[in-house]
Amino acid sequence: MIGSHPEYSARPRAADIDMPHQPGSPQSHAVALVAHAHGCDDTIRIALSHHVAGRLTEAELMYKQILAVTPGHADALHLLGLVAHHSGNFDNAVDFIMAALERSPQALYYFNLGNVMTAHNRHAAAAECFRQAVVLQPDYVDAYNNLGNALRSLKEFHEALDVFCTVIDKQPDHAQAYNNLANVLLELDEIDAAIEAYRNAIALAPDLPEPRSNLLFALNYADSTSPQAYLAEAMAYGELVTRLAKPWSSWLVDEPADHRRPLRIGIVSGDLKMHPVGYFLENVVRHADPQRIELIAYVTRNMLEDELTQRIKPLFHAWHSIAGVADRDAASRIRNDRIDVLVDASGHTRYNRLPLFAWKPAPVQVSWPGYFASTGVRAIDYVLGDDIVLSEEEAAHFVEGAWRLPDSYLCFTPPADDVAPGAPPSADGQPVTFGYFGKLTKITDHVVAVWSEVLRALPSARLLLKSAQLDVESVRARIAERFRAHGIGLDRLILEGRSARAAYLATYRRVDVMLSPFPYPGGTTTAESVWMGVPVVCRRGDRFLSRIGESILGPLDLLEWVADDDASYVAQAVALATDTARLVALRGGLRDRLLASPLCDARQFARNLEDAFAAMCGRRAQDAASGR
Repeated sequence: MIGSHPEYSARPRAADIDMPHQPGSPQSHAVALVAHAHGCDDTIRIALSHHVAGRLTEAELMYKQILAVTPGHADALHLLGLVAHHSGNFDNAVDFIMAALERSPQALYYFNLGNVMTAHNRHAAAAECFRQAVVLQPDYVDAYNNLGNALRSLKEFHEALDVFCTVIDKQPDHAQAYNNLANVLLELDEIDAAIEAYRNAIALAPDLPEPRSNLLFALNYADSTSPQAYLAEAMAYGELVTRLAKPWSSWLVDEPADHRRPLRIGIVSGDLKMHPVGYFLENVVRHADPQRIELIAYVTRNMLEDELTQRIKPLFHAWHSIAGVADRDAASRIRNDRIDVLVDASGHTRYNRLPLFAWKPAPVQVSWPGYFASTGVRAIDYVLGDDIVLSEEEAAHFVEGAWRLPDSYLCFTPPADDVAPGAPPSADGQPVTFGYFGKLTKITDHVVAVWSEVLRALPSARLLLKSAQLDVESVRARIAERFRAHGIGLDRLILEGRSARAAYLATYRRVDVMLSPFPYPGGTTTAESVWMGVPVVCRRGDRFLSRIGESILGPLDLLEWVADDDASYVAQAVALATDTARLVALRGGLRDRLLASPLCDARQFARNLEDAFAAMCGRRAQDAASGR
């Protein structure tokens, strides 16, 4: 429901040469090339040894000493730029590396300048740097690999595919390239090909966590994946990251059982912004009781902070970036911050840092609200859900313990944009318009067949699909062809891409009834539909993920919109779309109904969440006292 799939690009933190790396990564290139260039230059060798060991202050001092003697020493300038980048000083990093390039235009320098640009969201500049690197060194596969990731960030998906195929041609065992190729295929709605590429990456590098994590996310789109098959893959991932970690079994926190201090709650996320995670967290953060909990953010990427970030950031007790920080070091930082409860708000979505949870930096660790299946990481103690998404039967699909919140496990934050619902299109004499606003990857072949049946039942009706993926012409052509195979021509489809938030919300006014896909339904879009007065037809599923729409509609007493099978789904959609009087009434009343429901009672939700965290800590204290 919440978020998009994770990215792996040798995590372009390649410029941080003190980070752990895979064979052939930019770190090993940096060491080998500098050492080769200088032979027995003891000063640069000693400085570099400090740098690789993480003694950056000593390394910086020695680089400056080298430059005092030889002001144009290109390697010292380049490496000083990497130190500046590690310290978060973007301008100095660029200046130093550019100065090195002026003196000696080397592929490695362009490569690491591209990594600096990538880390600061300058993807066009990064792509140009990587291009220069491969011009100077045509066999530089890591530069091609990171070029592909820069192109993906620029949404140049087909060019990115070509680049990753070039990497694989040059180095057939390049697991990272297969992983990144799969990421792009997923963007292009090629789910089966993406899963195959992820499996190729895993076969080539079985000890690399990222492809396994990406595969887990992708499997949620495939309706052929059983909960048991998913759990087996998740457990394999969990075993791997646990093997790579050294978990703590004691912590620095004082027991909070007497409630004399607030619990310290850490939230690990790359999505504290205008993103579904941000939308569901905003009101909860705003209504948290500082006498009971202190919220500490651990941001996993160098974000361009948007208006939502700016609204919630002051509400946190502290805000730290762990972007580019090794899992061991990030976990140590969290442990030293004396966190009582550490919340993973990503699961296997993009920018997750699940491997650091395997280090067990906090005595209690929880998965919420950014994922919808087991992470596979046994060091995460609980998954937060409710009675609908996390039934007794569903608990068996998790390695995490089940913890249920009253009413709902989500709290909806009404949009800041003041966009009125308007009248349903059919009430103004227009053809009935169904809609779906979300990832096209959720539209499986089964979904296309069922939605086509809905459209055949109402020959004048249309389907409005709105997704960022539809900005890509080949994706538009492919989705049109999939419906054409079921007798639904392009004249019955309205295909639209990304738009600004207010314009996006206004698009709901052009829809009579929203259709939620399955088994991966709309989450944020279901709540937004209700906010905009548009009914949503959902399909009941057999796991946490497929019950999210039901979890949102349940507290609104709208479970009649949740169908048990294909036939009732079609019948419900047609019945709603042809009852104009009901559509008009819903348009005028759904928003108030949502606001009056537990989904929008942020104050009570915050109390429920605080109670849950306190009870978790109390249970841990009891277990510790009893030796369990």
